[in-house]
Amino acid sequence: MRRLDSISALPVAPKGYQWLNALPALPDSPGAYRWFYADVTAGEYSAVFIFMVGSLFSPRYSARVKRGALPLEHCAVNFALYHRGVSRRWVLSEYPQASVLRQGRELRIGRSRLEYAPDGTVRMEVDERCAPLGKAVRARLVLEPQVPAAEELQLVPGLPHFWRALAPRAKARLDVLSEDVSVEGIGYHDGNHGAELLGARLPRWHWARVHGPEETVVDYHLPDGVAPLRVTAGVLGTKSERRPLLSEARPTSLTGWGLRVPAQLYSGNTVVGTPRLLESSPFYARVEARRDGLDVMGEVADFRRFHSPFIRWMAHFRTRVERAA
Repeated sequence: MRRLDSISALPVAPKGYQWLNALPALPDSPGAYRWFYADVTAGEYSAVFIFMVGSLFSPRYSARVKRGALPLEHCAVNFALYHRGVSRRWVLSEYPQASVLRQGRELRIGRSRLEYAPDGTVRMEVDERCAPLGKAVRARLVLEPQVPAAEELQLVPGLPHFWRALAPRAKARLDVLSEDVSVEGIGYHDGNHGAELLGARLPRWHWARVHGPEETVVDYHLPDGVAPLRVTAGVLGTKSERRPLLSEARPTSLTGWGLRVPAQLYSGNTVVGTPRLLESSPFYARVEARRDGLDVMGEVADFRRFHSPFIRWMAHFRTRVERAA
């Protein structure tokens, strides 16, 4: 493979950084979910990997939960590759099962896998086909965390939805073997889980992570006047807090699908830029902005929109439904 680009290497992480001894327990009740998310910024490229048990993108899970559908019956792998802000590859494959291997350190969905190595390294490997009827995609992401994980946070007081920034800032290597891409940059990894279907009581959210030269900041914005969450990670460690509400709402704009997204992406109070839409759908948008050494990537999701029958029908065209591998 040819080497295309790189970002200046981060400081080498001390060996023996504490990591999870095993994957957390997978959900087993109707409507519950757990997913593992990672993204990487590397020169002209960015990419996202998501492993889901109880897939938030699954129209089948949404439609069948009231009849007792279980999260392990609706597992999914999502991979997206972008070059200069333009989508190059999109994978969303749904499977009827997942397995946990290697003394609880590896999650396998189809031919793809997520592994937490004993030395703290995170490995994600995708071996799939583009959705809905596309070419084969083989991609690998290796993360070496540079800071400790954040504590787990409850998104909304009283609701069973939780978020944890597992590797807020990491040295990252992305290899997309099927595209002849091999790059290094800065990575991010987190996890979400909940005991009820998203959209049942938590209608929407938007979040963004900002990589700067010295630290990474992640902000989670929640609906109905709930104070936002923030994780800050850098040389002084990792800090989690619930921030006060903004004194005035920041401006928003509408996508072509009528989804409301931030009009600007910020690093603190500094405007990084107008969001570039990496993905846009009636219920979900992935956005990105870069300027002067700051890199922002985030997501906007309206879960109640997703559960409408029309949007569930549309979602079928972005998904491959696979048999167990």
